[in-house]
Amino acid sequence: MFTTRAFDYQFIIINVYYHLSFLLRCPASHPSSSSMANHSSFAGRSGVRVVVAGDRSTGKTSLIAAIVSESFPEAVSPVLPPTLLPSDLYPDNVPLTLIDTSSSIEKQSKRNEELKGADVVVLTYACNDPASFSRLSSFWLPELQKLEVKAPVILVGCKLDLRDESQQVSLDRPVVQLLKQFKEIATWIECSAATQYQVPEVFYFAQKAVLHPVDPLYDHESQSLTDRCVRALRRIFVLCDRDMDDALNDAELNEFQVRCFNAPLQSSEITAVKTIVQQKVPEGVNSVGLAFPGFIYVHTMFLKKGNPETLWAVLRNFGYDNDLKLRDDFLPVPARPALDQSVELAVEAVEFLNGIFRLLDTDKDRALRPAEVDKLFCTAPESPWNDTPYKDAAERTDTGYLSLHGFLSQWALMTLLDPPRSLANLIYIGYSGNPAAALRVTRRRSVDRKKQATERNVFQCYVFGSKNAGKSALLDSLLGRPFSSNYSPSTSERFAANAIELIGGTRKTLVLREIPEGEVSTVLSNQDYLAGCDVAVFVYDSSDEHSWKKSRDLLEKVARQGDLTGYRVPCLLIAAKDDLTPYPRAVQDSVKVTQELGIEAPIHLSMKLGDSSNVYHRIVNAAEHPHLSIPETEIGRKRKQYHRLLQHSLVFASVGTAMAVVGLAACRAYAARKNSSG
Repeated sequence: MFTTRAFDYQFIIINVYYHLSFLLRCPASHPSSSSMANHSSFAGRSGVRVVVAGDRSTGKTSLIAAIVSESFPEAVSPVLPPTLLPSDLYPDNVPLTLIDTSSSIEKQSKRNEELKGADVVVLTYACNDPASFSRLSSFWLPELQKLEVKAPVILVGCKLDLRDESQQVSLDRPVVQLLKQFKEIATWIECSAATQYQVPEVFYFAQKAVLHPVDPLYDHESQSLTDRCVRALRRIFVLCDRDMDDALNDAELNEFQVRCFNAPLQSSEITAVKTIVQQKVPEGVNSVGLAFPGFIYVHTMFLKKGNPETLWAVLRNFGYDNDLKLRDDFLPVPARPALDQSVELAVEAVEFLNGIFRLLDTDKDRALRPAEVDKLFCTAPESPWNDTPYKDAAERTDTGYLSLHGFLSQWALMTLLDPPRSLANLIYIGYSGNPAAALRVTRRRSVDRKKQATERNVFQCYVFGSKNAGKSALLDSLLGRPFSSNYSPSTSERFAANAIELIGGTRKTLVLREIPEGEVSTVLSNQDYLAGCDVAVFVYDSSDEHSWKKSRDLLEKVARQGDLTGYRVPCLLIAAKDDLTPYPRAVQDSVKVTQELGIEAPIHLSMKLGDSSNVYHRIVNAAEHPHLSIPETEIGRKRKQYHRLLQHSLVFASVGTAMAVVGLAACRAYAARKNSSG
């Protein structure tokens, strides 16, 4: 007998090869090998590492020896070496490596190391020794938590043949308590190595707990599918609903069945499916076919019948990994050969997003309400914009709705910072174009400087400055937010992105990246930090001496690092708070500094007065001319001087070589004439 965690903390007694032939027809207890071959070997897993642990004399080693030899060993070593079970032992065709461990104090360090590397842990107790069962809750399970072992746990009672049936005490209630207390427990099973009773089942369930985990799919507290599972199934439902009528007709159901299980459904079977669903969930079937509530009900039943592998077959067929996110092989993100390249949305992807915005904007107010944004991402694992750095990083209307510019800028920002996440979310929301062509890699910034032009559509601007210099106000103004006199210093990097309309009707996306003063040393310690920068601006309070000196120092540090690393970027000085009385020395020094460095004079602005001095257009203009506004430091001047000397030397060498060649030719001609005259 064995039992698995059920969905109401009761136990379902099942046979190991029992399968769910309920509703949809699927082969045996698993999808077929051919259909599973399309599931990327269970999210990329090529083997399962099973670590067996427990008190001394509970039957650990005999259990392993019994599955290998299919017989009861009369004598075994205290601890067996790692044992590999063949991949064809179970239908999933994934090999298992069994790791035996010692329970002695002397071997604790080795045992802990093995437990931390386990894919699944088999914890044993002896059925004829109640004290060993008590030790599961008093020592072993807490020990796994202390070691931060994240693997699922299989509780295994060994030596079932030695239990005194006359004194048997039901363990159902204690095990239920263990299940409630320790969520990592996946299955409880009892076996006998001496009689071979349920020995293969032990490792079948160990493998199953890894390859087909229940926890990502089912919430035991709410007794329902997890939110992420429902979202994944909604995406699958939408993809299968080819005529987009919010129901799967018979042909669409059959296509789904063939894709996932390589087995078509008969008309009578489809009718039976819909009849059972309609009895249990009336709204699950309509005049067209199976509606989404019915689709959810079908897959919930797979789980409640103890067959998570059936639901996983569906999910993996549509590209999901064990975290219910799209696998990497479904995300052909273009590679960036160099760090000073960036990734942008391709034209086709931008057009798709424009269409999606119009589709969601049902009231035609050119803005999306929060509920409409949530609807957009209802087929994604979660809304990607609810957390930093995307939260509050885009333009919104006075009512707090997301404008079209804000919507597209949010996508541009996500693509810039996290291309795989951007591509994944494009696919989640229904992008049907070629995923490999949805994103494009830009030309290297160093090449842009040489060519004195750029093809980028998204520019990233690093914003440096002292505390209270006006950096946050610069970001807020880009997003169309009113000036606020309430000062709250930034403690971590913050982003703002919006579209900038240029002369001629072209549009670029400007991303401002605020670098808090306290983080400057940390970020600049990364030699590649400037690789992703198109423009660096240095904001200072024009009325404050310290603020000016801090920005000047930061400008010099960034310029010097650019020269040392090769990531030289255009730089601009911004004199903020121009409505205040200026610090006189700052006015004189700033002009002198910009002249010495060969960059533009400071841009004076006052966000309080609404005077931005066209600063965002000037930042974009600097990014579009990447060879200008680059500070010339002492290192840069020496390098230029060296190159000039080298070029002059090469010129003189070339002239000398040419004169020598001419002279040699003249000598030969003279010798030839002399010989002919003689």
